[in-house]
Amino acid sequence: MSVKIRLARAGRHETAFYRIVAADSRYSKDGRYLEQVGYYDPQKGKEGAVIDEAIAIKWLNSGAQYSDTMKAIFAAKGLLVKAKAAKEATKQPTKVNVVKTKAAKPAKKAKKETKAK
Repeated sequence: MSVKIRLARAGRHETAFYRIVAADSRYSKDGRYLEQVGYYDPQKGKEGAVIDEAIAIKWLNSGAQYSDTMKAIFAAKGLLVKAKAAKEATKQPTKVNVVKTKAAKPAKKAKKETKAK
């Protein structure tokens, strides 16, 4: 299932109002959605968008893609930076590959010397 964060239109004729939603990409544009992330009134501008940051970061970190308009809104709100920082904070450290080598065997003379002692 491919999840997208996009705008779903609401409101009257010539007074558009948008819900910011996380929806399966197969759902219709203004139809069913998984979760509402916030809302956006274009008359107030991108800074006027109201977004629940915890929900948005949850969806972004789980692999949801965003539309071009949502990228601009997230950038204006500083959410892209916060989501990246949250993802890196939860990322587990990677396993370091350690190359095991055989221990060097002591020389034969050294063995005889240790036995003599």
